Amino acid sequence: MKPEPVSIFIIEDDAVYCSVLAHFLSLNPDFKVRKFLSAKDFLKSIYEKPDFITLDYSLPDATGDRLLTQIREMSPESEVIIISGQEDIKIAVDLFKKGAHDYIVKDHDTHERLWMAISNIRENIGLKKELAVLQQEVQKKYTFHKAIIGTSEPMKQVFKLTEKAARANITVSISGETGTGKDLVAKAIHFNSDRKKFPFVAVNVAAIPKDLLESELFGHEKGSFTGAIARRIGKFEEANKGTLFLDEISEMDLNMQAKVLRVLQEQELTRVGSNELIKINVRIIVATNRNLLEQVKKGKFREDLYYRLLGLPIHMPPLRERGNDIILIAKHFIDLFCSENNLSKKYLNVDAKKKLMLYAFPGNVRELKSIVELACVMSDEEEIKEEHLQLNGHTNKFTQANTNALTLKQFTTQLIQHYLDTNNYDVLKVAAQLKVGKSKLYRMISNKELKLNRNADAHNE
Repeated sequence: MKPEPVSIFIIEDDAVYCSVLAHFLSLNPDFKVRKFLSAKDFLKSIYEKPDFITLDYSLPDATGDRLLTQIREMSPESEVIIISGQEDIKIAVDLFKKGAHDYIVKDHDTHERLWMAISNIRENIGLKKELAVLQQEVQKKYTFHKAIIGTSEPMKQVFKLTEKAARANITVSISGETGTGKDLVAKAIHFNSDRKKFPFVAVNVAAIPKDLLESELFGHEKGSFTGAIARRIGKFEEANKGTLFLDEISEMDLNMQAKVLRVLQEQELTRVGSNELIKINVRIIVATNRNLLEQVKKGKFREDLYYRLLGLPIHMPPLRERGNDIILIAKHFIDLFCSENNLSKKYLNVDAKKKLMLYAFPGNVRELKSIVELACVMSDEEEIKEEHLQLNGHTNKFTQANTNALTLKQFTTQLIQHYLDTNNYDVLKVAAQLKVGKSKLYRMISNKELKLNRNADAHNE
């Protein structure tokens, strides 16, 4: 892609020298150069806000420092390079303080040094713009309702807590079964917080051997152990001013837990093989698929670290408890897979949706993604049918019946009954999960289409 032209204004009262500089810079086809022999003429065109301005320090109608001040006020985005006939360090320092980017003394190499200065500044500006665009894209990607899909009541609670977590610098503990999207919640919190311009560093504690975890988290010095051939910065330092996400925190051994607790309490660490204290400022988000309090009771997790990490707890519900979210997420993965693989758009037919709604999803969202991606490949048409969905046998208990033979009303009744059975006959909870009016459920119960036990009847009155 052709780069955008760079506008350069040259302000120089020596017409010959001005033409020499303009000619040399114009040799670059990406440079669009204009010449000005006085400050007065230049100020008439400053509204164009050029990318670069080369400014002769000694103009007949304005001093360099005064004109620089005007430029900074009227075109603050323009980069200014001072060109002066005198090598005065004091003047150069004063101009730098007022916003000049560079100070070049006039000699036979001036034009080449000016070329290099503009090229270097341009490259840095390009990198900054590219970084800013990437940061915006990442931030958009991890806005709450784009990163995490769902409209069910359990997910509304997740969104509510996630937004609270993003507004405060509090430790967050995310719990939930494997594959429920705990990492997405952690990223959404970070990229919507005040720390979004700083690193988000993720560590899967379970994936790192026990004897290497300390070095991974805290870093090490050269020669501190066999194989330490150079100094290494640990994940805590890497995440400084940002967020450190410790996934599967329950897999950390007790000895390492004690060291992590100390770092969290003191906000400082020492690398392996060093005595130097390094101050850190890191936000901690942890995740686990285990019940940490139960691990504390079993003596497998330190109680003091548990309370240090608990912070704001967020529980990710399993997919089987999220009702129609299953279909919303499936559609998202289908659209994404078709787009990435240049396939025509595909959709789930009624029987395919029914099959997904009846499935228990032991692997949660991660498993749903694999199932529908395979279905996209298996289907030769736009329609994804029931037979294209390869499930792993973990069906809900009422799928033992031949659901293909059911009418839509029979299927709906059976589905609601299943949710009542698995949610302790909590009518309000089931109504929220399935997005069904509670009055409709009570009417079906009254007509004996649905069954409740006595305790549930009393509970839901």
